[in-house]
Amino acid sequence: MLQTELGDITKVENVDAIVNAANKSLLGGGGVDGAIHRAAGPELLEETRELGGCETGDAKISGGYNLPVGHVIHTVGPVWNGGSNNEEDLLASCYRRSLEVAKDNDIRNIAFPSISTGVYHFPVDKAAAIAVNTVKVMMEENPDAFDRVTWVLFDEETKKAYDTALNSD
Repeated sequence: MLQTELGDITKVENVDAIVNAANKSLLGGGGVDGAIHRAAGPELLEETRELGGCETGDAKISGGYNLPVGHVIHTVGPVWNGGSNNEEDLLASCYRRSLEVAKDNDIRNIAFPSISTGVYHFPVDKAAAIAVNTVKVMMEENPDAFDRVTWVLFDEETKKAYDTALNSD
């Protein structure tokens, strides 16, 4: 099942893992990344220091610590530079790799933010279409791996873009 909801990803309780739109250092930052690090507590920073960073389009997993979930999957989205630097493929890779990491760790219910659409300026409508299409393909290829994928979105405009992407077939 694919769904969207308006809210704060650090407070989601009905999932096994949340995805962090991280930077390459995995040491916290602004936006979703900073909020997740603040909510999880200092243990998350200790663990992410040992992960050795993460390349754009890849994903790594950590514990959830003070968050209401067992795990955080950190993925590094691309910075939008007009679309000529492989941004679309890199964004799709973020979703694919996050779901591969989830599957490898028996995580069946996962919540994503809107990766790269904040300070990285990826156009929201384009990002939503890539996200939804990539997740749909992964779920079709792994029909028994996931129960629910939710996008927890911060504002109505972003939620509308993801709802539109979910409802267009």
